[in-house]
Order: sequence, then structure tokens, then C-alpha cells
Amino acid sequence: MYLTSRRQSLRSIVRVKGKKASMRISNSHLQQLTIFTTVLTGGGIGTMYYLLQKNFAESDYHRLALQELEACPVAMESLGAPPLKVHNIHLTDRYNHVDKHTAQIKIPVTGIKTGGYLYTSSLRDPNTNRWNLKQAVLKLREGNVIDLLNPPSTTAQTQAAEHTDSVDIGRWH
Repeated sequence: MYLTSRRQSLRSIVRVKGKKASMRISNSHLQQLTIFTTVLTGGGIGTMYYLLQKNFAESDYHRLALQELEACPVAMESLGAPPLKVHNIHLTDRYNHVDKHTAQIKIPVTGIKTGGYLYTSSLRDPNTNRWNLKQAVLKLREGNVIDLLNPPSTTAQTQAAEHTDSVDIGRWH
């Protein structure tokens, strides 16, 4: 029944200068239109995803956080880096939030030994219009947490997991 009514709707009757005209659309044309629309939509979504990731990677708040990570020998050694691999940000993660004045992002990183997330929070200085890193914390898969702005010494690396008193990790997953 539905298929019959669908076919009838495709064969719409149009009045042109007092005459009836029948317009048919073949199934092959509908299939071509569907394929074209799907490819066009998929390409648009892929392009948008790529441009959003590129925007994040080129931003000052992202760059500052990664510089802080690379400057911390305890964190780099814990990851087994170099080489350090920085992955795409999960766009649907609720932790990630950027507006005109604040940026809070969770950057997935991995090294040879393990991986984890680099939790960052930055504020934009209204006078200079530059981003300042407020918090940069590496949370490893094993549960160790390293505060990159107040890193433990290399001799106290085993105590790095205990150095979380001033780090707000309550909302982290």
C-alpha cells in the first residue's frame, strides 16, 4: 500500500495551460540522486571535521600545552617519548570547551610505553589578546597524574602519582 502511494506521488500530475501533464522519475535517477547527495554530504562533513581539527592543532592554547608537555622530562619519560604522538581531539567530549576568553581541552597523547590525556585550561589576556596556560596536567592510562606546571623532579618520578594535591581532577573521565 505504501509503495503504491509512493509511486503515485512520484507520478505527480501537473496542470500546464489547462492540459494535464504526467511527470515520471525513474528509479535509476532517484538512485543517482541519492548517491550524489550522500557523497556530497559525506564530503562536507569530512571537510568540516578536518578543518575543526586543524583549527585546534594550530591554536595557541593547544601549542602552549604541548610545549609544556615536551619540556617536562618526567612526563616524556613516563610516556616513552620521543616520539610523541598527538592524536585528534574528541569533538564530542564534554570536557572540551572553547570560547572567546577561555579554552579547556583534553588532548590524547601517546608514546612508546603508554598513553594518556593532556588536560589543559587556558585564559586569554584581554590586554595582549594572548593565551596563557593556567593548567596542564597529564593523566596516564595507569592512573598516574603529572602536573606539568609544577612538575616533580626526575628523582621523585616514582612519587608523581602522589603529587596531585592541587590538581582538580574531579570532573575528568
